[in-house]
Amino acid sequence: MAETGQREKRIGRLQLFGAALLWGLAGVCVKSVTWSPMPIVAVRSIVSLLLIFAVKGDLRLKVTKPNLLGALMISATSVLYIFAIKLTTAGTAIVLQYMAPILVFLFCVVFRHRKARPAEVLLTLAVFLGCVLSFLDNLDFSHVLGNVLAFGSAFSFAGQILVMHGENCDTQDCMILGNLICFLISVPFCFGAVLDWSPHNLLWLGILAVFQYAIPNLLFSAGIKKTDSVEASLLMSIEPVFNPIPVAIFCGEKMSALAICGAALVIVSVTLYNVLPHADSETA
Repeated sequence: MAETGQREKRIGRLQLFGAALLWGLAGVCVKSVTWSPMPIVAVRSIVSLLLIFAVKGDLRLKVTKPNLLGALMISATSVLYIFAIKLTTAGTAIVLQYMAPILVFLFCVVFRHRKARPAEVLLTLAVFLGCVLSFLDNLDFSHVLGNVLAFGSAFSFAGQILVMHGENCDTQDCMILGNLICFLISVPFCFGAVLDWSPHNLLWLGILAVFQYAIPNLLFSAGIKKTDSVEASLLMSIEPVFNPIPVAIFCGEKMSALAICGAALVIVSVTLYNVLPHADSETA
């Protein structure tokens, strides 16, 4: 049984890692599509909705309080983050959103009375420092509204992790409801909007909808149940490290020495966090 549990945890870590990498395409995709935020949200949500329904193979939904709360967190994160990317730099948006691991950790310690080990405190702070270093040269605090929305998305993303990790939350139904809410609130903005359906926009919309959102949604909904909520939030911190790579390739933005140091710090910290709990369990 212990071996099965460890195997499930490793699979969950890989699923969250894959979700984080694919979510890291958000910056380059959103910046490359010339549409306004809400039509982008509408297309991204409907594609994700259809794909999750196809994988689930059942049209029935459990509309429970935890599922609805998680859905609201998902929709808030999606809308706030898309707007933030459009209104500020992608680097600033992702750094501010990735206050989430700190918020999850603090919530678990303060409200769930989780005993914080010194290693967890240090590694959580190291992950946040790495995220900041990764984008320090690109931070732009002149776009106040975008920065505020990005910071708001940190709270909703932290809430998404905490709610979906709960035993009473059905992660697939939660994702479906979240995408449904996103679609319903964003689709009215498509009517009357001047949308450029050029091959360039269609390509990036396709990548955004399928690879940046739909597939990682499935990976996240599967992996979040197999890992600790603090560990999950730290694993997702791979996203801001990966984010500048496609931006550098397709938009010509080069990674600075600080960005490389920040990326290394996050990768080492997350790796250590994954190794230490396993070592503790074997010595217990």
